[in-house]
Amino acid sequence: MFNRWLISCAVVFASGCVVATVRQETPSSFVIILADDLGWADVSCQGSVWKTPSIDALAASGIRFTRAASNGPNCAPSRACLITGTDVTEHGIFTVRPSARGKAENRKLVPPRTKHALTPEAISIAEMLAEKGYRSAFIGKWHLGDDPALQGFDISIAGNQRGATKRHLAPWNLPGLPEQADGTPLADALTDHAVNFIKENASKPFLLILSHYAVHTPIQAPPHEIAHWAKKLPDEPKKRHRYAAMVDSVDRSVGRVREALEKNGCADRTLVIFTSDNGGLQNYTDNGPLRGGKGMLFEGGVRVPFIAWGAGTGSESRVVDDPIQLTDLVPTMLEMAKTPAPAKIPLIGTSLVQVLTGQGSLPQRDLIWHFPAYLEGKTKLHGPWRTTPAASIVRGKWKLLEFFEDGRRFLFQLEADISEQNDLSEKHPERVQELANCLAQWRQQRNAPMPQHPEKP
Repeated sequence: MFNRWLISCAVVFASGCVVATVRQETPSSFVIILADDLGWADVSCQGSVWKTPSIDALAASGIRFTRAASNGPNCAPSRACLITGTDVTEHGIFTVRPSARGKAENRKLVPPRTKHALTPEAISIAEMLAEKGYRSAFIGKWHLGDDPALQGFDISIAGNQRGATKRHLAPWNLPGLPEQADGTPLADALTDHAVNFIKENASKPFLLILSHYAVHTPIQAPPHEIAHWAKKLPDEPKKRHRYAAMVDSVDRSVGRVREALEKNGCADRTLVIFTSDNGGLQNYTDNGPLRGGKGMLFEGGVRVPFIAWGAGTGSESRVVDDPIQLTDLVPTMLEMAKTPAPAKIPLIGTSLVQVLTGQGSLPQRDLIWHFPAYLEGKTKLHGPWRTTPAASIVRGKWKLLEFFEDGRRFLFQLEADISEQNDLSEKHPERVQELANCLAQWRQQRNAPMPQHPEKP
């Protein structure tokens, strides 16, 4: 339950007077544990072959959203959307630069340039909550500029413009992160600082974003951890043993953060969100029943694990099938903190408060992805590309994918076909046209950047 004003029951008798003392409870705090490239099916409560006991325990006593999605199929746009609550047309980061990747002769369109950092005008969730006295920390991968402190975070550790670390085992050479013994897993070190931040700020409202570099490449883990998973999963290839060990480092982090909240007496007024920035990289994980992986607008590229636990989630664990996106987090935190959204900032998400408390459901709405860029990687559908410039929309049970190079459109009914194997575009042309028109209208309203045909000589 949310923490509001509380009138104390204590009554003081002095000189024949009765005095009721009034105190204000600390508002809800927020912890976002953000994994990097962790696939929807990489946690055991959603089907992985390796075990994630801490994440599973969080889900068992919290709320697991089965249709949560990032706002982009790769790191930078997804993170920019989460931090600001706005879409790619507002902050301008729609892919990891450059947008014109791969060989020029394989590109039929000229993609628009993407920004690579948030501008000073962008307002982060840290800046929004600072108006209510929240102390904030960003620990780990940033990828949205030189320093999270430039976007209002009070504490900034290990984050800069880099989209990946060169090493997951110490020494790491990351800004503001003291080195530990050689071979120490990076996820453990980042969690050390998260635990200290919780301890130091437990008595007041805070925002903590623990943004792991794991499980992004390079896939590295201590030899004894790899050996542990080799014994546990003898039929899996060696690279999957390394990958399982990295997933385990994130799982350990979840357990330690929860323990720190409980030990420091702030668990009951802290909302914890565990999620990932996009789908899993197919070379290391298979994303379970989902089609595709990181870099694609198929479900394997955008559907992510998402678990809510703690303040505002009620007393019963639940599984929720409502479609949500990471941009729903900003309006959720603002409502729980009882602070309005900044004027003229076009937040695109919907607060999850009613769903978290079990007092209601989400209204019908469209979820839209816009990705006007190229990403390398051989696929049957796109030859040398993971994806060519594309967009997609989810409306209820329906999902439309549209590719800009050749105009191909795919229609899926996600409730019946989570694997997106049955293209229904020919059976339901009216539905295809309806959703395509909606995407076109959205692009016009948002003045969305679009790839262009190259000029003929």
